[in-house]
Amino acid sequence: MNMGIVWLVWLVVIAVSFAAFETYAIRNNRMTLSRWTWTVSKAWPPYPFICGLVVGFLACHFWWGGIVSFAPVQ
Repeated sequence: MNMGIVWLVWLVVIAVSFAAFETYAIRNNRMTLSRWTWTVSKAWPPYPFICGLVVGFLACHFWWGGIVSFAPVQ
């Protein structure tokens, strides 16, 4: 099985489920992801900084070769 297709399908499922949950929340006057993030940030102020650290780590992991230039997997 081609893992490129598997990862693509997984990312599409995440995007579609996000859109579905946000649509449901907006139509039914429920908590959206933005409101949930704001609520968590109010209750625990380090939350946005932890999220930024995780996103920054992943960006470096995926797109910054660092000292070693990574060769694509064949």
